[in-house]
Amino acid sequence: MARNKAFDEHEVLEQAIKVFADRGFSGASTDTLLKAMGISRQSLYDTFGDKRQLYLRALSRYTDDSVSNIIRSMAQVTSAKAALAHALMTFARRPAEEGCLGVSAICEFGISDPDIVATGELASRRLLAALEARIHQGQQSGEIDAHLAPDAAARYLGTLLNGLKVSARAGAPAESLRQIIDIALRKL
Repeated sequence: MARNKAFDEHEVLEQAIKVFADRGFSGASTDTLLKAMGISRQSLYDTFGDKRQLYLRALSRYTDDSVSNIIRSMAQVTSAKAALAHALMTFARRPAEEGCLGVSAICEFGISDPDIVATGELASRRLLAALEARIHQGQQSGEIDAHLAPDAAARYLGTLLNGLKVSARAGAPAESLRQIIDIALRKL
């Protein structure tokens, strides 16, 4: 008869996300992960497989949650430009010590791991589609230049978002990030 897990898998995965976001895959030892997650080595292997499988699950959860949070933040306002500003400021307001697992994965692995690339591409497609929809809405309402290609503008904002995450992690003040966002939005 199988034993019930003595831990909340969702919470344990959240703790793994924090470790991986802070230390990366290579820098996160199994012992560090186990301590943060509060589970045994056997529970790790039984529940998640190995460290790589745990990383992939953590990355998938993190990117899905991050994109969902951005989409929700944009839905809170009706103005397209305000929605885009809201999405970008989501990351400018984050504490500097709170790493971004998505950007960390890109920096650590580049395109060398197809599973990590696929996870990143899925998140990127969702994010870019949401940004593009709000840009198109802004063009329809006259808030955003109708001559801009919505897909290119969405990629521009997606790239800016990644840069904001790195800058925030490096300790850039929120006001500096806000100024960058203001300049970017004026170009739309």
